[in-house]
Amino acid sequence: MTASASVEIAIVGAGVVGLATALRLAGEGREVMLIDPNEPGSGASFGNAGTLAEYACVPVGTPAVLRALPKLLLDPDSPFALRWPALFQLAPWLARFARQSLPGATRANAAALAGLLGDALPAWQDMAAEAGATDLLRRNGCLYLFRQSGDVAASAPSRQLRAEFGVHQQILDPAAVAALEPRLPPVSGGGLYFPDSLNVTDPSVLMRRLFDAASARGVTFQRARVTGLEIDGSGVRLSGPDFGVTSSKAVIAAGAFSRPLAAQAGDRIPLETERGYHLEFPTDVPLLTRPVCPVDLGFYMTPMAGRLRVAGTVELGGLKAPANPRRLALLDRGVRQFFPDFGRPSSQWLGFRPSLPDSKPVIGRARDSAKVVYAFGHGHLGLTLAAITARHVSDLLTGKSDKALAPFAASRF
Repeated sequence: MTASASVEIAIVGAGVVGLATALRLAGEGREVMLIDPNEPGSGASFGNAGTLAEYACVPVGTPAVLRALPKLLLDPDSPFALRWPALFQLAPWLARFARQSLPGATRANAAALAGLLGDALPAWQDMAAEAGATDLLRRNGCLYLFRQSGDVAASAPSRQLRAEFGVHQQILDPAAVAALEPRLPPVSGGGLYFPDSLNVTDPSVLMRRLFDAASARGVTFQRARVTGLEIDGSGVRLSGPDFGVTSSKAVIAAGAFSRPLAAQAGDRIPLETERGYHLEFPTDVPLLTRPVCPVDLGFYMTPMAGRLRVAGTVELGGLKAPANPRRLALLDRGVRQFFPDFGRPSSQWLGFRPSLPDSKPVIGRARDSAKVVYAFGHGHLGLTLAAITARHVSDLLTGKSDKALAPFAASRF
């Protein structure tokens, strides 16, 4: 690409948030270019648990997690682990995370997330229809599994917080859990059922449908890595190795890779990386009807087309280290507690979730210029919040002001 190339709107990042935003803007008649060094939708947007979790307003950091944090971080097999070589780099983030886990901050963060999640599923249904992807969505709800009776009591603060913000949730006794998912072994604690949530039967196919729909509406794709961002009177200059483009406006939706670009736009964002893992096991018949999360193990088991995906846990540790075999083994041991006859997994995956200490994404204009709009840092909710984020980005690019976005502004840091 020559240095003279130009476009109306450049979107850095072709994950699900970038794809959703591109589709939205193209549908409004805007000229859009997507820029990513990898294939569209091939990162965390592909490797997630496939849940559209409208119930997930409780942030990662809570008083309960704060009390358990030392134990969690010291146990390499806990659902919340740390790569110790990255401790020095992560220390400021962990300090912020601890402050955001205090009661007042937890409630404020939950309130903000609940407000954003309220329209997430209707926005997704509209976008799926536009992309010809409605057949990939299932409304079978999601089940949290309480394997021990003590898990029920431990979940009370989170249940109360969700109830306060109108989340539809149902406590189930062990018999009701068995009726919903008869292939699971019996549990003594029962479960928590979220009947309104959706799940995706194949995230990779969904990403392809979004990209194809955006391309059909004129969105262009440039495979390149953006490392430079300059704002001047003519617009936003984006550059990288053998690449350069000038856009009237730019959207930073590069997920875990967004922090250096935001810094060049004038904002220091405490963005770190959660390293997410999944395993997949082929299945001739579906073993589950809906995503199931055993809360003590911290992962999801999601039925997908011809396979069961086991995804989740949190490992803090940056972008450069190779996959941690211990985390993959943790998922493997965990799923065999439910399906002991599984053979070897057919695939494994490591990806990078963009993680902020307060569990809230950054959605808003850059400090130094309204020509740059941020849409990153969605953590575990990138898939869930993609369509509603795209709506907000469209409004921001047209100059609209939305007080509901104040909790997600970059200026909060």
